[in-house]
Amino acid sequence: MKRLALLSTTILLLCATGFVLSLNGCGKGSATFTVPPPISKIQHVVIIFQENRTPDNLFQGLCIAPYGSPSACATNASPTQFEIQTSNWLNNQVAGGITQPGVIDLGTAGVNPDNYDLSHAHSAFVDMCDLNASGACQMDGADLIPTSCTAGTVNCPPPANPGFMYVNPADVQPYLTMAQTYTFADHMFQTNQGPSMPAHQFIISGTSAPSVGSNQFEAENPTGIVNAGNNTGCTAPAAEFVFLIDPAGVETPTYPCFDHPTLTDLLKTANISWRYYAPTAGSIWTGPNAIAHMCVPSAPTGGVCTGSDWTNNVVLSTGQNSAPVLTDILNGKLATVTWVIPNGRESDHALSNDGSGPSYVASVINAIGNSQYWSNTAIILTWDDWGGWYDHVPPPQVLAGPNCAQWGCGYVYGFRVPMIVISPYAKPAYISHANHDFGSILKFIETTFNLPSLGYADAPADDLSDCFNFSQTPIQFQTIAAPLKADYFMNDKRPPTDPDDD
Repeated sequence: MKRLALLSTTILLLCATGFVLSLNGCGKGSATFTVPPPISKIQHVVIIFQENRTPDNLFQGLCIAPYGSPSACATNASPTQFEIQTSNWLNNQVAGGITQPGVIDLGTAGVNPDNYDLSHAHSAFVDMCDLNASGACQMDGADLIPTSCTAGTVNCPPPANPGFMYVNPADVQPYLTMAQTYTFADHMFQTNQGPSMPAHQFIISGTSAPSVGSNQFEAENPTGIVNAGNNTGCTAPAAEFVFLIDPAGVETPTYPCFDHPTLTDLLKTANISWRYYAPTAGSIWTGPNAIAHMCVPSAPTGGVCTGSDWTNNVVLSTGQNSAPVLTDILNGKLATVTWVIPNGRESDHALSNDGSGPSYVASVINAIGNSQYWSNTAIILTWDDWGGWYDHVPPPQVLAGPNCAQWGCGYVYGFRVPMIVISPYAKPAYISHANHDFGSILKFIETTFNLPSLGYADAPADDLSDCFNFSQTPIQFQTIAAPLKADYFMNDKRPPTDPDDD
């Protein structure tokens, strides 16, 4: 009865504030709830949000000896095969219509360094998708995506067919171990059809709408000033803007400060602790800085965030510790729901990362796995967008057109990104072929903690239930081998790095 009373209070509070609970709106319908796992099984959820990769780009090692096996992968995968294409990538810009993939390093150092970036703007989505008359992506236009690079470095200008590359498996061995040990979701799609800033809105709220009730989405990263990506959101300079997209695909500029409900509002109402670890205050990857009621800017433009959500729950990297999440885990201070956002060096972001991302992620997982938290924690590792890299699986549904009336029109759904679910109750060595998106992560949290629906991407999404077996004998954690250990990141005194403007 107490839970029902709390749920009713939550619904009334959110409706009173104008926050949408379901696709039908407050008072016009009720959200659908599924039975959560036993409360004792999952008491902590950690979302690790890396950058800019697809399964075809990052996880070829699952298909290549000695890391994996060619028989483990297929384009029409069986239940025990990974959905990864190893050859004959579609390319409508070359004779014959196919290109064979090449190999590139993960980071910006090595034999074949990752010294160029690919556009992942909405226009790049349109190029790679190559939508046909029936409304399906043909997935053959990746060679049209523009590139940028660092002059004077290896691979600048980039090689031919720059998006048709996969990461050297030796660079991502920790990721391969995670995928082969726990649940790997190979039909995980980013919800949005664009780059990092809107993706980081979707992972905390299931939308990038500028306001409650709007049928538009923030579609792009900021522009209007130099290095806009380093100082954005509700404290951005007055000259900065982002583009909104409407259901017909028309984009218009606006200042990058929005307000709508987020999952953190539901958590706070239910007295559930949360924390958001981010590189810097103004980064495009720091989702709370673009939500007015979370940031509470000190000035109309160009100020700083002052709100209680920000000061109590957003933890920034410093020049003394680039991984405060590791310190908090070791000190027994892990929040119930946690978002972990890397800095540029650890992010897997093309052109920005130094190859340390797999070690960074392994350090966080190892810290949890070797602590008191392992027995009741679900870790969800995913990537925020496709980064412009080739992938062969089309989105399950592209909602577009001037007559489209349902939620998501004009900007949903995007391309595949990898996802690994790590928990004592994750199905071991399991491949999930079910369609998931960022809304699935939100719905899993809502289901686990008996929260109402936000009514955005979480409403139509699944709740990741196929990735778990709460009746199985809990998996005993085994430390994930990685080149760099936790103390490397905890003692890294270099200033945190932000992404480029993508």
